[in-house]
Amino acid sequence: MTFGSGEYRYELVEGWDKLPKGWEWGWIPAVACDSQDRVFVNSRSEHPLVIFDREGNFLESWGEDILKDAHGIFIDKEDNVYCTEWETHCVYKFSSSGELLMTLGTPGQPGLEDGKVFRKPTDLAVASTGDIFVSDGYENARVHKYSPNGTLLKSWGEWGAGPGQFELSHCVRIDKDDRVWVCDRTNNRIQIFNLEGEFMTQWRNLLHPDTIYFDPTEDVVYIAEMDHQVSIYTMEGELITKWGGAQKSKNPGEFSGFPHGIWADSLGDLYVGQVQVDAGLQKFARVR
Repeated sequence: MTFGSGEYRYELVEGWDKLPKGWEWGWIPAVACDSQDRVFVNSRSEHPLVIFDREGNFLESWGEDILKDAHGIFIDKEDNVYCTEWETHCVYKFSSSGELLMTLGTPGQPGLEDGKVFRKPTDLAVASTGDIFVSDGYENARVHKYSPNGTLLKSWGEWGAGPGQFELSHCVRIDKDDRVWVCDRTNNRIQIFNLEGEFMTQWRNLLHPDTIYFDPTEDVVYIAEMDHQVSIYTMEGELITKWGGAQKSKNPGEFSGFPHGIWADSLGDLYVGQVQVDAGLQKFARVR
């Protein structure tokens, strides 16, 4: 079965992920690939961070003693792995082999008042400057900017639906031009800022955008939308293709849960994780 259209057509790879015997998936909020096409799956399971090769063969797992409540994942150009934990109010930076390098926030301790770091953070991205941006969305309408060594530089945002305001800053990503894209999920839009948090523009009329991914070789953006849909747009906002039907479906390749995490490997194959359903990881191999 083929999904998408034109140059962006995909085939579902059923049974792709080969978990060790006796292991089971819970919700899968986040997925990312490193420069070697290793696929990192961040889930709310007994084994929270599981790593596969692109063929779905199990390689290793780590983080069982640290990671408690998965929400977002990001892998930078040096293959450092950042895991955002919403219920424990912190972000962890690991080396590609699982060594803990840095912690942002205090595990288990939320910010004491609105605007303070962190109050159920959602995701993270790293700019070309090395600065770190964290979306802090469930109980904070904020984006926080950190230096590479973890010093808080600034925060922006407030509750609302106007430019620079958020109802749920659910994901942050940074494009090749160092523009900061923030999924403002409850407002059905993506807002775009410069690195200093100054509002530039916005995309409206999306279906509760959860997470986005920028293709490093093609000028397209992949959007996992909460309303059971994956969409692909040009960087100018023109819809290329979409699938999922914007309604709950148990059909293979569609979504019975909420698409929550999305990433592509070097060959353009897509990986989508879902919440509100267990074992909701799907791989879509690009047809060329």
